[in-house]
Amino acid sequence: MDLPVDEWKSYILQKWSLLPTAVQLTIATAETLSDVFLLSSSLLQPEDEMFLKSLSRGYFVGKDPAAPLFYREEGNKKFQEKDYTGAAVLYSKGVSHSRPHTEDIALCYANRSAALFHLGQFEACLEDIGRAQLHGYPEKLLPKMLLRKAECLVALGRPQEASQTITDLESNLTSQASLALSPFQTLQRNLHHLKMKVRDKEAVMETFPAVLANALENVDLREESEQVSSASSSVSLGTDPSKGRCLVATKDVLPGELLVKEDAFVSVLIPGEVPPLPHGLGSRWDTRISNGDLYCHRCLKHTLATVPCDGCSYAKYCSLECLQRAWELYHSAECALGGLLVTLGIFCHVALRLTLVARFQNFGEVIRKLCDEINSRAVCVPESKDPVKTLSNGLGERETSGTAVETPIPGCGVNGKYENNYNAVFNLLPHTENHSPEHKFLCALSVSALCKQLQAAGFQALTAGLRSSKLKAAVAPDLCPDLHVWGVALLRHMLQLQCNAQAITTIQQTGPHVSRLGIAARQQKLKSQYFFNCSCLACQTEAHATAAAPRWEAFCCSSCRALLQGGDVLSCSSGSCTEAVSRDHLAARLQDLQRQTGLARELLRSGELEKAIQQLLGCQRDAESFLWAEHSVLGEIEDDLAQAYAALGDWQQSAAHLQKSLTVVEARHGPSSVEMGHELFKLAQILFNGFEVPEALSTIQKAETVLAVHCGPCSDEIQELQQMKSCLLDLPPVPVGPSA
Repeated sequence: MDLPVDEWKSYILQKWSLLPTAVQLTIATAETLSDVFLLSSSLLQPEDEMFLKSLSRGYFVGKDPAAPLFYREEGNKKFQEKDYTGAAVLYSKGVSHSRPHTEDIALCYANRSAALFHLGQFEACLEDIGRAQLHGYPEKLLPKMLLRKAECLVALGRPQEASQTITDLESNLTSQASLALSPFQTLQRNLHHLKMKVRDKEAVMETFPAVLANALENVDLREESEQVSSASSSVSLGTDPSKGRCLVATKDVLPGELLVKEDAFVSVLIPGEVPPLPHGLGSRWDTRISNGDLYCHRCLKHTLATVPCDGCSYAKYCSLECLQRAWELYHSAECALGGLLVTLGIFCHVALRLTLVARFQNFGEVIRKLCDEINSRAVCVPESKDPVKTLSNGLGERETSGTAVETPIPGCGVNGKYENNYNAVFNLLPHTENHSPEHKFLCALSVSALCKQLQAAGFQALTAGLRSSKLKAAVAPDLCPDLHVWGVALLRHMLQLQCNAQAITTIQQTGPHVSRLGIAARQQKLKSQYFFNCSCLACQTEAHATAAAPRWEAFCCSSCRALLQGGDVLSCSSGSCTEAVSRDHLAARLQDLQRQTGLARELLRSGELEKAIQQLLGCQRDAESFLWAEHSVLGEIEDDLAQAYAALGDWQQSAAHLQKSLTVVEARHGPSSVEMGHELFKLAQILFNGFEVPEALSTIQKAETVLAVHCGPCSDEIQELQQMKSCLLDLPPVPVGPSA
């Protein structure tokens, strides 16, 4: 979703392939982004725009008046199935399609409050009850909702408010004489039980714990840099001819140390890989759950109680405050664009939002600079040929004929200090020369199409005051001068984002860690995405280490246990041993060993624990005779033995084998790796179950340290480790000698 949808990409790349070679060459060799934008925009035809509009219609984001009833009924089905989360999301979809101050939106809010109540989200439930009443919830249905409100207040430990709500409810019930007898009796019975709860609460006021806040928000920098706002003193600002502005470590950085704590200049919620439904009535009523249904579109907070935009069904927020702030900053312009922004992808959306938010900062100054660069035919920021400069005062010192000349770092203020503003974003390198001509053509045509839609939507009001910049250069056809400048800025940002955007994702436990890249794959990824070859010490060390077979795949000498080295024939690395063996022979032994361990795992899964242990012990002896001590297969055998002994309740033997497995994991992945964290977590569980108190507490501390970095302080594993530690610390002291 970073780039436009596949259909638009394929369409534009096909258009590129049909261009005359001379036109392709002209675009490929264009000296400035302004030229790229001007040349590409001139090739955008009405049929191209029509095709893009047809794709955008597949992402319907308007308000469908028939949708609220559909989503309310679908939500009711989920509610009956006790899938309260699914019900809340569907009610939210109904809210998003409803107009303000209608029965539709009031009923959807009321139903969602019921789902939130069953999920224990009492504060959110109360907010939805208030919204339902604000939008005109039917008077005849009010008693049931007031009862729910009182129950929430009781659960939150607010008995006085609950008592007042009960009084209001009793008054309402008295006034509704026409209420059917059966529902009336049910309400009266529930009300009686609730009044008893309130009295109990008043007699014994319980303290309800607040919802656990995001722990990372409370983490502060150990010492803030004087020259880089929101950064640690462990880093300084530098500049590089190929990488642009960068942070450089000034001291050793500890695992998990906070280096930067800064709000994003702008952010756009990634909707997730949810393809459009087929065209037709049903395509508007999508019951699938996406990120857009679960997170605030401004602050990205997770919520099931979203507040929708009044003008579209796509944008949703966690609160009225976020809704109003988003409207003021950018959504007033984005709302009318409908599914176009979804079709054009996240990068195009972020680029637009950057310029919209920048209107409230120093955008005019930056745009004037951009206009000057367009007029001088030099839109790209000049790149120094000097090596990396590490700057303690925000300025670089360049030696010229023996004289030190101060060079300001692009994007910093006049005092040389970095600040989080549009000037800093604008001066990130777009790496124009590294992007392929086809990619630049795709981005330029996408931006041009977006600018034409902005112009059609009355965008001139957003660019008021820019005409004074005296733009003289040629502009894209059919675009006003202001929008041409705006378009060049958008194109610049789209090209910047590949190297400078950060995707923030949720941490999910999916089993083994499978995303670790080897040196070759990592180098290729850095080259393709960031346009540079990494030459850091870690990469150089790993490249040297993997020139030979990695130690977790190595064999050992059967005579002296030293490491075997070589090609097709392996020789002992010990100078006093002359043993040599064929690699093929050892590979065949390894294959047979893996087959034997597979049989042992089958016994383990079927519950034949004693047989499994005997089989694994035989595999262990065989493995130790020809595999290096840090071989991954040897570690897997030790881990299987630990699992088997744990199933028998032999915690001491289980811990002994798991500690051997830990040695292999540490050698392969490192002492601070997530794999090491998971192994330490398992060992902590084993030691806890075996009442090995000192060893368990020590292992818990190590596991917490590692996992907090990778999984966050609120992860399930961290919470379980803290519970185990609390239990162990609460144990009575063990006598150390006889008593009289």
